[in-house]
Amino acid sequence: MDYLQYAFFRNAVIGILIISVAAAMIGTYIITRRMVSITGGITHACFGGLGLGYYLGISPVFMAAVFAVTSSMGVEWIASRYRIREDSAIAVIWSLGMALGILFVFLTPGYVPELNGFLFGNILTIGTSDLWAFAAYTVVLVTFFALFRRTIIACAFDSDFAQVSGLPVRFINYAMTVLVAVCIVLTIRLVGIMLLLSMVTVPVLIAETWSRRFISIMLAAIVISIVSSLGGLLVATIIDVPCSAIIVLLQVALYFVARIGKDISLKRPIR
Repeated sequence: MDYLQYAFFRNAVIGILIISVAAAMIGTYIITRRMVSITGGITHACFGGLGLGYYLGISPVFMAAVFAVTSSMGVEWIASRYRIREDSAIAVIWSLGMALGILFVFLTPGYVPELNGFLFGNILTIGTSDLWAFAAYTVVLVTFFALFRRTIIACAFDSDFAQVSGLPVRFINYAMTVLVAVCIVLTIRLVGIMLLLSMVTVPVLIAETWSRRFISIMLAAIVISIVSSLGGLLVATIIDVPCSAIIVLLQVALYFVARIGKDISLKRPIR
């Protein structure tokens, strides 16, 4: 508890609480729609924005956001315009983002000291401005879910049926894709590019082990994400290791525990 007297540690705790809610909500949509690969594609496309930001001397986070939104919209447009699978379009965006990132980082004069923070994450560097950005985004996300909950669920489970039913499938798909991209950019500061995918998906996979309802999975994923993230921060502080790695290790451990518990419960004889 002594660490709470430090502003940077309080910011880390608040940041974890806020982004855990957003990541669990986005992750539930991603898992339900079976578009986990787009998360990895956008995550690696962000690297191109980071490199361009360093090269031009402007905010790397802003340029990463531009690349993330552009790449996510590009995937939706390519998939619908040329009628190809989303994973094929994602492969193109993924490769382009990484290649541009490597090129711009190489062309940037001098050493790029903050690059490791974006690659591997450093939650203790979260500032007040980051917290306001996290909070504003989460409010927008929760509001959007509240207004279009039924439509989002219908589009996530069966977009073809939703389109035949007259629902605004294209609007929901584009809006959710942009929200996914923004969540990825904000979460980069939490766990870094390398571990972001686990933060967004693993809590949902744990919740999905015991539930099949969209809202139940989302609420359970929020709780799991908060508990594992706070636990990871506490353990990392005590043993002095990177927080992002401990968070993901805890979440993966919880996933295996959930799977084993599920298997045991299914094999238990009925009395």
